[in-house]
Formats: sequence, C-alpha cells, structure tokens
Amino acid sequence: MTTTAEAKTGTSIILGKNQFGKAEVRVVKVTRDSARHTIEDLNVSSQLHGDFENAHLDGDNAHVVPTDTQKNTVYSFARDGVGSPEAFLGRLGKHFTSEFAWVNGGRWSAEQYFWDRIEDHDHSFSRNKSEVRTAALEVENGRFHFLAGIRDLTVLKSTGSEFTGFPVDKYTTLQEATDRILATDVTARWRYDDVAADAGTIDFNAIYASVRGLLLKGFSATHSLALQQSMFEMGKLVLEAHPEIQEIRMSLPNKHHFLVDLSPFGQENPNEVFFAADRPYGLIEATITREGVPATHSVWENTPGFC
Repeated sequence: MTTTAEAKTGTSIILGKNQFGKAEVRVVKVTRDSARHTIEDLNVSSQLHGDFENAHLDGDNAHVVPTDTQKNTVYSFARDGVGSPEAFLGRLGKHFTSEFAWVNGGRWSAEQYFWDRIEDHDHSFSRNKSEVRTAALEVENGRFHFLAGIRDLTVLKSTGSEFTGFPVDKYTTLQEATDRILATDVTARWRYDDVAADAGTIDFNAIYASVRGLLLKGFSATHSLALQQSMFEMGKLVLEAHPEIQEIRMSLPNKHHFLVDLSPFGQENPNEVFFAADRPYGLIEATITREGVPATHSVWENTPGFC
C-alpha cells in the first residue's frame, strides 16, 4: 500500500517521527499580591506532536503552530502563576492539544531554579545553586505521562563508605578502601503512575520535597559498600514512601577524592587531606522500579542520560 508520503515523494523514503517547538523559554514570575514577594523561575521547552506531514513534504505551514506562539503562550500562562512545574506543563499540554485539532500530543519540559530570601527580606533574594528541579510531560492518545526530577544536588559523606572485594587484573592500580569519602551529584527522575496523574490527585510540590529528603536520607544513612548500593537504597526509600511513583532512575557520578601523599614534606596524612578530581569519574546509573512495571515507557524516549 502506498502511503501519502510515498505518493508525494515518488520514493519509498517517508517521514518518520517528528516534533517541533520552542526550546528553553526563560520565564521569571514575581508575585506581588502582598509586600512579601515570591519568585518562580523556570526554563520551559515545548514540542508538539501531530499532523505536520505537509509542512515537511510540501512546505505547507497551515498546521505549523509558530514556535514564537508557543513561547508567548508560556509567558501568558505564567501571568496566572506557576504552582508547580508539573501543573504548569499540564496546563500547556491541555491547551495545545485542545486548541489545535491536528496536535494530538507533545512533550513539555521545565527546569526550576530556586531563590532564597536574603535575611528574610520581603523582596531581596539570592540564587540557590544547590540543585535544579526538573519536570517533563508527554501527552499521547489523550494520556498525560509525568516525570519529575532533580539534578545537580551535590552530596558528600566524609566516612561511612568503603570499596573492597573488586576483581584485580594486571591493569588494576586502585587500592581497597575501608574508609573513604563518597561524593556525587545526584540526578534523578521519577515517573508517576498514569492513573494517579490523570486523576489530578498528586501534590507535586509536596512529593518533590519528600523525595528530595528521602534521597538525602538514603545517601547519608547507608553505610556504603559501593555507590551502587547507596543508589539502590535511595531509590528504595522513595518507592516505599510513595505508591504513586512507579519507578525512579538515577545517574550518579562518583566524585573521586584521592588521599594526598604528604610524606615528601615529612608529614603524615591520617585520611584528612584529599585531592578532589573532577575527571575522569565513575558513572553509576540504574533504574529502581516496582516488580511488574514494564521495562520501557514512552515518556523516557526523549529523556537522555538515563539507562
């Protein structure tokens, strides 16, 4: 059977999956309904899915919602506040899939940056660079699939970590360590149950705060025999506490700290002075999931950096 694309091109070369939109729309919303202001700071991307074949094959733009329009929609929606990144993306998804009949889905993502008050001042802030909150929404066949996440959360424990019992061959120079520094930049994304997301019963802000605390608890409380073990315990705590989360994926670089040899200077180094190396680094990644949850989900397709 000849497809529309084959008929137009006269070949068996056809148009595959495609999307388009406006990436990294920076929007800062200041709420001024009292003398004590609040800031919501986001970086939002919008990508539409739908019937865009004629645009690719004929240059017919009748179905091409301008990326500038998508950008303006983000700013206009921000006028009414953000609430949570997930809720904000949900509003965008509902708008584009209902406003334009040929848009049948899409992908919207956001990064949220945090600001702390300066000495509890009503309208002065300093940027909190300890972490970035992330969110993504995939809409397909009328279903809303949400991912939430965190990145650049740098953590370190000065003891309570070891690494022993690994295989040794002729290329191995690493010495076993029974008391080492363990440090990493936590990047995690968790997928919400589709039914719970559709029901609109998820308090995204409260769950984000809880998951952040559980990840920190798992990292600090686990006597780590390997970063892999710490990662699993961190994810396990999250899933045990939140039945509405189906799986969590993490990417943890091992930020190595090497003991400095002070003997040339006539000094001992009782595990106190280290060289913090930025590269190369070990990279540990895993999915922690519930038994019976499918190994793949469409929402992960455009989420790079996770196994």
